[in-house]
Amino acid sequence: INQNNIQPQKTSIKNFGPWLKEKSSKIFTKKTLYKKIPIIDWLPKYNSAWAVGDLVAGITVGLTVIPQALAYSNIAGLPAEYGLYGSFLGCFIYIFLGSCKDIPMGPTAIASLLTYQITSGFGEYALQHAILLTFLAGIVELAMGLLGLGFIVDFVSGPVSSGFTSAVALIIFTSQVKDILGIVVKGNTFLEIWISIFDNIHDTTLWDPIMGCVCIVILLLMRKLAFLKVGPKEPSLMENEKLPVEVEMPKTWHKAVNKTIWLISTARNAILVIVGGFIGKAVFVEDETPPFKLIGYVPKGLPDVKFPPFSYETVNGTVGFGEMVSNLGTAIIVVPLIALLENIAICKAFADGKPVDATQELIATGISNIANSFMQAYPGNGALSRGAVNNSSGVRTPFGSLYTGILVILALLFFTPYFFYIPKATLAAVIIAAVIFMVEVKVVKPMWRSKKSDLIPGLATFISCLVLPLEFGIIIGVGLNLLFILYHAARPKILLERLSSRSGIEYLMLTPDRCLIFPSVDYVRKLVTKHSIRQGIPVVIDCSHIYGADFTAALVVESLTVDFASRDQPLVFYNLKPSVCSVFEGLSPKQFVVVYTQEQLDSLLKEKSTFKPKDIFAA
Repeated sequence: INQNNIQPQKTSIKNFGPWLKEKSSKIFTKKTLYKKIPIIDWLPKYNSAWAVGDLVAGITVGLTVIPQALAYSNIAGLPAEYGLYGSFLGCFIYIFLGSCKDIPMGPTAIASLLTYQITSGFGEYALQHAILLTFLAGIVELAMGLLGLGFIVDFVSGPVSSGFTSAVALIIFTSQVKDILGIVVKGNTFLEIWISIFDNIHDTTLWDPIMGCVCIVILLLMRKLAFLKVGPKEPSLMENEKLPVEVEMPKTWHKAVNKTIWLISTARNAILVIVGGFIGKAVFVEDETPPFKLIGYVPKGLPDVKFPPFSYETVNGTVGFGEMVSNLGTAIIVVPLIALLENIAICKAFADGKPVDATQELIATGISNIANSFMQAYPGNGALSRGAVNNSSGVRTPFGSLYTGILVILALLFFTPYFFYIPKATLAAVIIAAVIFMVEVKVVKPMWRSKKSDLIPGLATFISCLVLPLEFGIIIGVGLNLLFILYHAARPKILLERLSSRSGIEYLMLTPDRCLIFPSVDYVRKLVTKHSIRQGIPVVIDCSHIYGADFTAALVVESLTVDFASRDQPLVFYNLKPSVCSVFEGLSPKQFVVVYTQEQLDSLLKEKSTFKPKDIFAA
C-alpha cells in the first residue's frame, strides 16, 4: 500500500466536515426558513381582524368550491366525488407552505380538462392514471421547486398564455354542451367533440336544454348583482385626507344591504346548485326516468387514505408502473407547468406590486398534489376565479383555506346524499358561465398595436390547442416562443456610424446591442468584415452592450484580428467588459487591442503607425 496516497485522502475527508458545515450554515438560515415555511412569518402577527377576514373569505370560497368541484369532475370525466377529494387536504397544506394569501387549492377547469384529455383513452382505468398523474405531477413540481426552476414560467409569454387560456375556455364550453343538450358525445379535442355533438344532436332532450339555458341566464344576471349598490357611494380617501363636510355617507343599512347583495352574487353557484337540487328532488320519481339527467349516487364520507396506484390488473395481465408512466407521457411535465402558470397568474393579480416567489409556489403545489394522490384525487392547483372571490371577500392570510377545507369535509360527511338530485345541466351552466369570461379577446387589439409579431405564437397556440391535445398545443406555443428568442439572439442589431476623431481621423464605429454568443457571432463577423472592407478605414467595435461571450465568440474575435492584421487595417475594441475581455484573451489572439476612454481611442488612431499587437489600455 502506498502510504503517500493515504495522507491526501485523510486530509480531504477531514476538510469535508468544515465545508459541509459552511454550506449548511448558508442554506439553513432564518431567512431561508421564513421563505420556505411562510406561516412562521405571518402567524406571530395574527390578530382578531385577520381572523374575521379569513373566516368570511374561507366560508365564501367554500361555497364556491363545492359546486365547482362537482362540475370539474365532470370535465375530467371522473365521478363527482373525486373533485371534492382534491379540495380539502391541499387547502390545509397550503396554509403552511403557500406564499400567496389569495390562492385556494383545489381542482380547476384547466387541470380537469388536461386530466380528461390525458386519461380518457384508458377507459375504465382512467381513474388509476389520473391519480398517478397527481402523484407524479406533485413529484415533478416539488423537484422543480427544490432545484429553483420557477423561472421556467418566464419562457411562457403573455401571447402564448392568452392563446392557451382562450382555447381551453372554448374546449371546456364545448365539453359542457352535451350536458346542456342531454346527449352523449365522444372526443378529446375541440373538433372531435363538435363532430360528435352534430352526430348525436337528434337525441337532444326537452328539459335539459331548458334547465341549462335558464341556469346560465340566472348565473349571468346574479354575477351583475355584485355591481349593484344601494345608497350613496362611499368616497375613497387618500392617506391623511379629510372628508368634505357636504359629502353624504352611506348609512349602516346601506352597507348591510350592499354586503348581502354582494354575498348573494358571490355565492351564486352554490345557491343555484341548491335550488337545482331541490327541483331535481321534487321531480324525481322512483323507477321512472327523470325529466333531466341527474348526477346520481355520490359516496358518503371521506376517501380512503392509500397509496396511489402504481400498477393495476387487467384481463390481459398486470400493467406496471413503467407502462403507466409511458402512457401519461409528456403530461407529467405539462401539468406542473400549467399549474405554475395558474398559480403565478393569481399571485401577480393580487400581489399589489410585491415580488412573486414562483419556486415556493412549486413546492407548495407539489406537496399538495403528492398528498392529494393519497386521497385518490386528480391534479389541482389554484384557480383564478376562486382567487378573485377570496380576495374580494377580504382574506388576510392563507389561514382562510382552513375554513374552505372544513366546509368540503362537512359536505362529504353529511350532504352527499343530496348531491344525487343535482341536474347535470345545472353544473354545466356553472362551468359555462365561468369559462366564457376566460376567452381573452381584449388582448388582441393592444397586441396588434404594440407588436404584431406577438400574435403569431398566440394564434399558433390557440389553433394548436383546439386541433391537437392541449399538451401538444402548449409545447408548440412555447417552442415558437423559443424560436423567436433564438432568432433575435442570432441576429443582433448593429449600429453603424462613420465618425471622426479629434485629430480628424475617420473611423467606422460598430455597436452591437447584445451579448456575443455562438448563434450570433458568425452573423456579426460577416457584417464587420463586409463593412470594414467596403469603408477601408479603421474599425472600432463599441462593446458597451456586450455583457457576455462564449468560446465560439472568442474564436471569431481571434479570426477577425488575424483578418484585419492581414489587411493592415486597425481593429479596436472599445469599452470591453473585463469578464468578456478575459474570455477573448483565453485564446491569446494576436493584435487584440482594447481601449476604455475616448482619449485613448483618439491617441491610438492618431499614432496608428506605432500600433502594437496585443495592447490593452487600462481604464
